[in-house]
Amino acid sequence: MSSHDIRGKVALIAGGAKNLGGLIARDLAAHGAKAIAIHYNSPESKADADATVTAIRKRGAEAVALQGNLTTAGAVERLFADTVSAVGRPDIAINTVGKVIKKPILEISEAEYDEMAAVNAKSAFFFLKEAGQHVNDNGKIVTLVTSLLGAFTPFYAAYAGTKAPVEHFTRAAAKEFGARGISVTAVGPGPMDTPFFYPAEGADAVQYHKTAAALSAFSKTGLTDIEDVVPFIRHLVSDGWWITGQTILINGGYTTK
Repeated sequence: MSSHDIRGKVALIAGGAKNLGGLIARDLAAHGAKAIAIHYNSPESKADADATVTAIRKRGAEAVALQGNLTTAGAVERLFADTVSAVGRPDIAINTVGKVIKKPILEISEAEYDEMAAVNAKSAFFFLKEAGQHVNDNGKIVTLVTSLLGAFTPFYAAYAGTKAPVEHFTRAAAKEFGARGISVTAVGPGPMDTPFFYPAEGADAVQYHKTAAALSAFSKTGLTDIEDVVPFIRHLVSDGWWITGQTILINGGYTTK
């Protein structure tokens, strides 16, 4: 078995209970992962996490659900420690955690900014740190960012701005972990057809986003469908290991860099 084969591997997915994270978890199980640790943030997501665990087990893989607010270094340390205890050292670590806010800069409070920075940047940094300590040699690490990193647009300063540091974290981690054969990438989907997207957008904005990508007419929603992102994640954590230190925008031509 190749060191880049998903079969027999252990994966940790932060934010893996539902939406894109949940589909990634199911997909890795379908492609032969041995065990998957599913992280979820709050008790409200426990039912989704349990459903994902059940779906993974039906595929013949081990699975465990682990809860935690990853905005402190200690919580991220516990997540990795609990993963190792429950299913073993991960070969694959994927972080899909994020929070969006759409507001003019003049309306963003210090508390809102601090929360965005904690969720989008701080948690990503310490996830990479712990992954670097716990992921096996020849492992794969992926962090979800946003295609807005390639956009020239108002109102997303706190969202895209707190995702932007992950590009630099990714490049540094790729250099630092590369001697162990570990690849580190960031993936920026376009606006996705998930409950994560709609609360921040008004009806006019939703309609715009549904027509903004070059390939919008060929998407079932006009947006980035999570089913179209998952194969790229699978590639990056398997045969696509030679891609490292990169931010890849997967958006059907919504933005580019």
